[in-house]
Amino acid sequence: MNWKEKAIEILKESLTPIPHELSELDWKSGLSPKTERLAQHVCAFCNHQGGGMFAFGINDNATFAPLTKEQIDDIVKRLGNIAHNNLSSSVDIDHAVLEYQGSPILFVYVPEQREKPIYMRGREYKDAFCRCSGQTIRMSPLQIRNIIATSQGLNFEERIAKGGIGKNEVLSLLNYRKFFELIDKDLPSSLDSILVRLKEYGLCTNSDNLWNITNAGAILFANNMNDFSELTKRKVIVRKYIGTNNREQLTEQIGQYGYAVGFEGLIDFIMNYVSTEAISVKREAIVQYPRIAIREFVANALVHQDFGISGINITIEIFSNRLVITNPGAPLNDINRLIDLPPNSRNEKLAELMYLFRFCERRGSGVDRAIAAIEEMHLPAPRIAKEETCTRVTLFPHKEIGDMTKDEKIQACYQHACLLNEDGISMNNQSVRERFNLNKTQSSVASRIIADTQEAGLIKVSNTGITSKKYVTYVPYYL
Repeated sequence: MNWKEKAIEILKESLTPIPHELSELDWKSGLSPKTERLAQHVCAFCNHQGGGMFAFGINDNATFAPLTKEQIDDIVKRLGNIAHNNLSSSVDIDHAVLEYQGSPILFVYVPEQREKPIYMRGREYKDAFCRCSGQTIRMSPLQIRNIIATSQGLNFEERIAKGGIGKNEVLSLLNYRKFFELIDKDLPSSLDSILVRLKEYGLCTNSDNLWNITNAGAILFANNMNDFSELTKRKVIVRKYIGTNNREQLTEQIGQYGYAVGFEGLIDFIMNYVSTEAISVKREAIVQYPRIAIREFVANALVHQDFGISGINITIEIFSNRLVITNPGAPLNDINRLIDLPPNSRNEKLAELMYLFRFCERRGSGVDRAIAAIEEMHLPAPRIAKEETCTRVTLFPHKEIGDMTKDEKIQACYQHACLLNEDGISMNNQSVRERFNLNKTQSSVASRIIADTQEAGLIKVSNTGITSKKYVTYVPYYL
C-alpha cells in the first residue's frame, strides 16, 4: 500500500464514526501563519513511526472546505520550504490532491526519517517533537534517548539495563529458576548452561568474560526492580481506596519483582480486593470482575506501555464503584477497533515473551476474551480512554440496566456487535437481550439500545432487504 492509499484509510478512520485526531494525521481547513508551529508538526511526523501527513480542506467540525489552486500551491510551497530549511536535516515531502466523499483534499506526506531525532534547526535535541494522541508535543529526555537508540537499530528490550558484570551477578539479579519454570524445562546443572539459555531468549548478552542484562531480562525476571536504575519507574502499583474517590487510601502495594516473576501474585492480589465473601452453608468469594478480564487488561498494560514516557507508572486503582488500569502511552490502534484489529505493539519482543510464558493470549485475542468474560457476567462495558500520554481502562461492577447510563448501554451494545462479528454472527434483538440479561417482554428496551447505538454511528443494518424489525440484524460500522 502506498502512502496515498493509506491516506484515505487514515482519514476515514479519523473522521468516523466520531471525528478524532490521530497521531499519523493532522487535518486542517488551511495553513496557519505560524511557521514555528508548522515546523514542529513536520518535525513530529519525521520522528513518528511510519511518518505522517497533513490533510487540508477540512474544518474543525469535520466538514469539508474545498481549497483553491492558489491555496494549494501556497500550502505546498510553504511546507516544502519549512521541511528543507527549518529542521536539523533537510526533509523531502510529497503531496497529492485526492478525492474523499466527493471533496478534494490536499494531503502532504512527511516520511519518517531514518536518523532520529529530527529537531529544530540551530538548536539542540531538546527541541525535538513527537506525535502523541493526535497532538504535537516536545519530546522528553527519555524519549530522545530511546529514539536515538532505536534509530541505531536497538529497541527497548535489547538495550542494556546493567552491563559489565560477572556470571554470578547475572544469576543473583535475575530469577532464573522462574524462567525455567515458565519455559517448562529442567534447571541445567551448570552455570554456563543457564546463561546460554537466558541469552537465547534475549535476556542477557556477553562479551568475552563480561555479561550484560538486557531490559527484557530485567523487566521480566528482576528479583528486585530497584537493582536497575532505569526501570525503577516501571514498577506496577496497586492502590485500594475507600469509597469512590482517592481521598482515603486503604492500602498500596508497589511491585518489586519483574513482570514474569510477579504476574500471578499481582493478579491474585487484585482479585483479593475485588471479591466479597458470601456467608452461607459454604463460604465462597464472589468476584466483582472476571479474573480473565483483569488478567488480560493488566497484561496489555504491561506489554503495550510506552517506555519512552517517564513519570507514569502502571497503576491499578480499586474503588468501590470501578477499577482503573493506567499505563504510559496512548494506544496505537483506534480505541473503537481494539476488538477486531490485531494489536500494534510498541514492544514486540516483550509481547512475544509474555505470550511465550502464557501471560498473554495470541495476538489480537486478549481484549476479545476480556470483553467476552465481562458480557458473561452482564457487567457494563469497560471504558477505554485514549489520553495524551497514557491509556486508561475502567471496569465497572454489576449494574441493573436502569442504573446504566445511555453511553454505557451504547458501548456495551457496540462491543457486543464487534464480538459477534468476530465469530461470524450478526447482532439482533435477541442477542442484545441476552447481553443485558433481559427477558422476552423487554424487547422494546433492547430495540431502544440498538437504535441509540445506530444513531451514534457505531453499528449498521446488515440485512437491508428485511422489512420486519423483528428480523433485522446489525454489524459494526467499519464493515
